[in-house]
Amino acid sequence: MFNNWLRTNKVAMWLLTFIRVYIGYEWMVAGWGKLTGGFEAAGFLQGAIAKATGDHPAVQGWWAAFLEHAALPGVKVFNVMVPLGEFLVGLGLILGTFTTFAALMGIVMNAAFLFSGTVSTNAQMLLLQMFILVAAANAGKIGLDRWVIPYLRGLWNKWTHKTTRHGDTTPTPLKKQTA
Repeated sequence: MFNNWLRTNKVAMWLLTFIRVYIGYEWMVAGWGKLTGGFEAAGFLQGAIAKATGDHPAVQGWWAAFLEHAALPGVKVFNVMVPLGEFLVGLGLILGTFTTFAALMGIVMNAAFLFSGTVSTNAQMLLLQMFILVAAANAGKIGLDRWVIPYLRGLWNKWTHKTTRHGDTTPTPLKKQTA
């Protein structure tokens, strides 16, 4: 019932727009600060790895192993991906473009930060992004998704050569072109 309300209700659409813009602003500001002020992930990664020791570690051993053996050796990639990802998630959420995908990528980043032992606003943002993800298209109706998604669906339908007969959609086979 709540899921249906999030996906179809106009009040939910407006509430989700407010949440979407707020979360987008938070992501975009964080990403922009890292893009313009310089960002080095090595210290963060080493700190997260250090939190995996002791009687009550804040970081699980499997995650620390990933950070130590995959993320830290590839820190140059993370130095680009994190700020750019944060900025693009924020931009997508603010503009309401590819809203569901932007929320999903925000959830992935928030989960990674939480796994790394940082709480801050990550848990709150993750929860709010879950509402956006569950609401799907309704979260982007007051945004560019209102035009982008139908346009892309039209392109997809043209590309797959679908035709409608009495309400059914049946794919039309691709025709060979002869010279």
